[in-house]
Amino acid sequence: MKLFNASAVLCIKKRNTVQIKADTPDQYVDQLPEDRKEAIGKLRKAILDHLPEGFTETVGYGMLGYVVPHSIYPKGYHADPKLPLPFINIASQKNHIALYHMGIYGNRKLLDWFLAEYGQLYKTKPDMGKGCFRFKKPEQIPYQLIGELAGKISVSEWIKMYEANRMTKPSNRKDQVTNTDKIHNQKIDIQ
Repeated sequence: MKLFNASAVLCIKKRNTVQIKADTPDQYVDQLPEDRKEAIGKLRKAILDHLPEGFTETVGYGMLGYVVPHSIYPKGYHADPKLPLPFINIASQKNHIALYHMGIYGNRKLLDWFLAEYGQLYKTKPDMGKGCFRFKKPEQIPYQLIGELAGKISVSEWIKMYEANRMTKPSNRKDQVTNTDKIHNQKIDIQ
């Protein structure tokens, strides 16, 4: 499996999904069931409050997305260059709220930081896939921690990480993370 191969989309297709058709982030939130609006609103605010300059909030794949726009990265997303480079997505799914963070998928040190911080807040491990976290109970979403996570990688760091991972073709997930870490961990302040 290639790194950054639409893992968010693949993760969604494997689960019971709810596709919301919206053109703007506000339209997306307005269409949510009442019990999800508050949680998605808090999650959205936490991300926007910490997201480094240059990322743009959008809607794509039926989710809220935080992307590198074509004005900064004209190449776009390799799977579909017409789309901007994805970074974070959040979605209200049938049985959970999902957070997809591509940086965690490509950087073991960042993932380890998040899991350690999460472990200080909750006694259980997070329900997660390669780059996605599933929260079945809105009260268990670590909003502040997710906000901090959103601010850990700048646009330029994300582009460098993305391009470095696109050039490597490791044979398995462990190697992918290791190759990324060798190149980028020194550049991202995880403290």
